[in-house]
Amino acid sequence: QVQLVESGGGLVQPGESLRLSCAASGSIFRTYAMGWYRQGPGKQRDLVATITSGDTTNYADSVKGRFTISRDNAKNTVYLQMNSLKPEDTAVYYCNALINTILYWGQGTQVTVSS
Repeated sequence: QVQLVESGGGLVQPGESLRLSCAASGSIFRTYAMGWYRQGPGKQRDLVATITSGDTTNYADSVKGRFTISRDNAKNTVYLQMNSLKPEDTAVYYCNALINTILYWGQGTQVTVSS
């Protein structure tokens, strides 16, 4: 069983930045493919960014150039640096891990972008 714990959400104004963190349990974190998804009010859960064990990244078009996903295998943590935040980025952000075809999810962290 893998546990994922997100942190770093909050209330910010448009144009500001936040960094989300997702700490994962397990001794082979470096082999996990990790991702961030988000679910806005009344919307489905959508992909934000993913990173493979080999550090290949992929981003949703809506966040390209503004968000950066990274990982620190020594800390079992994946990050999502979010810059130039917009009101439409408001959502609950979820971390996930794909391990041997099983997808694990964290509990989510709220990000609100509002003036």
